[in-house]
Amino acid sequence: MSSVRERLAQIVGKSYFSDAPEERFIYSRDPGLQKPHAPDFVVMPGSVEEVQEILRLANAEKIPVVPMGGGLVLSGLTIPLRGGIVLDMKRMNRMLEVNETSRYAVVEGGASQGMLKAYLEKHHPALKHSLPDAPPIATIAGNVAIHGSGHLSQSEGGFHSEMVTGLEVVLPTGEVVKLGSCSTVPGWFSRAPLPDLVGLFLGWNGTTGIITKIGVKLFPKPRLEDVLVFMTEDIETIPDIITRVTATELAEDLTLSIAPKPDWLRGFQLTIINVVANSESEMKFRKRVIIGTLSEGAYFHNKEAGFLPLPPNMKSTFMDAPQKILSSFADVMKGGGFEYVGSIMPVEKLPEACLAGVDIAERNDVAYSLGARVIGRGHCIMFFNAYPFNRADPDNMTRAARALEDTNEVALRIGGIPWKAEYSAQQQILKQMDPNTYRLMERIKKVLDPNGIMNPGNWEVEAYGI
Repeated sequence: MSSVRERLAQIVGKSYFSDAPEERFIYSRDPGLQKPHAPDFVVMPGSVEEVQEILRLANAEKIPVVPMGGGLVLSGLTIPLRGGIVLDMKRMNRMLEVNETSRYAVVEGGASQGMLKAYLEKHHPALKHSLPDAPPIATIAGNVAIHGSGHLSQSEGGFHSEMVTGLEVVLPTGEVVKLGSCSTVPGWFSRAPLPDLVGLFLGWNGTTGIITKIGVKLFPKPRLEDVLVFMTEDIETIPDIITRVTATELAEDLTLSIAPKPDWLRGFQLTIINVVANSESEMKFRKRVIIGTLSEGAYFHNKEAGFLPLPPNMKSTFMDAPQKILSSFADVMKGGGFEYVGSIMPVEKLPEACLAGVDIAERNDVAYSLGARVIGRGHCIMFFNAYPFNRADPDNMTRAARALEDTNEVALRIGGIPWKAEYSAQQQILKQMDPNTYRLMERIKKVLDPNGIMNPGNWEVEAYGI
């Protein structure tokens, strides 16, 4: 291993290589509940060429490689289950191109959501991209790779992985491939009409290659924004509310929030409807139509639901993109632990998921917040369960771990699929998956990664005991 150590230090430079105990400790874990596993080496490449050299060396020596963006996935996907090399992409963070006419941006694989947001605000203020509810350091490539969603997922086409216009990827063998229009002509404007190979690197938990460049869709940035909050006490009404609002096609974002605190919120649900416009008259029209369609519901006439009056200082909380309130909730236990998990499911399953989520949290005696984001004008939802916990309290960690296991089991039982699944949830998914689907996944991984070096232990049937 000494020759590997020397070669890695040569490739990235001594300042961007480490096998020191403190770095290995930091990169062995994330804020979630998954058990730590230390890497042998940590490297921070600064170019595509350096990524190529690292992968060629790892492939020749059969050393595991785990790609990492912002390290905020929370479910252990960047924990090196079999040691090896953690490849931290943070140095590769440049903004490479913004096309204002065709509305797309090209960024490096380590570029963060906050960096692109700030760059657009400074240089292209008429454009924006879809932001996840994550800290600004979360990377664009990492978020699309886990099928993340954001504040434009309801109005502009779905999951962030569906907003990808092209990729540059380094394969485990060191080859560089371009996918989408950029593979054939200079522009990064579309994945169509070519054979769509982008999906080989999205949702695979870093087991097929390293994303080094990514094209993402941009969208017009309206001048005005506002928010409506619809409060309900019967969770069964929520699917109808979602159907009514999405049918108007006038809301930019549509989310649901359920929390036991503050006390006055216990037992109620908040449907948060974000609205944007380019003029006051357009804003009034959009809000009037949305208010009108919800006022036609029987729950409104029965006074079981209604719009929550919001003073201006409260509105800003609901209009933040990304929403800061979730980040604040992450450390409510003051213990440095947080699981932000959930599942993708049909809209009609939302009431059952909410009731089960409250039951799981109360049965395991853990702090919780539940919610959902509507995807693609109501084609499905991303339902989330958030569990903060105290790392200094072993009993609290045990109860949070039970809640996480119960959450994944319930998601599959009611007809959803756990999102950004940790190892144990992957195993639950694979046991329920069509065997031919998994066999196809195995064949694809073998072609792309013949020596099995890419994030081993992920998407493998009983591959690694944890």
